[in-house]
Amino acid sequence: GGDSSRVQHVLKNVQQISSTHHAFAATLADGSVVTWGDQDFGGDSSTVQHQLKNVQQISGTYGAFAAILADGTVVTWGDPRCGGDSSRVRDQLRNVQQISGTGSAFAAILA
Repeated sequence: GGDSSRVQHVLKNVQQISSTHHAFAATLADGSVVTWGDQDFGGDSSTVQHQLKNVQQISGTYGAFAAILADGTVVTWGDPRCGGDSSRVRDQLRNVQQISGTGSAFAAILA
């Protein structure tokens, strides 16, 4: 995950970097996200890229990322066993203020 050469040209105005065990996610000033590293550990966000707008915060677990959007909703991607699939709790993830990850799960603070 340490080789960012594939995305180096888009890593401008980086505001935050988060990591999993083998991948990184950078939040840019315009609220978009750039990921790189092992796709099995969240390094490929292409399936959710269209949702990653106005990102406020990103947190990582061992193999997944969670992003809080400006509207307080959450987008997750990566290994489902590490929190990469939040579809079962999506309706509960409203007005999220903060999110934190452990090895295989995320916890969220709601307003």
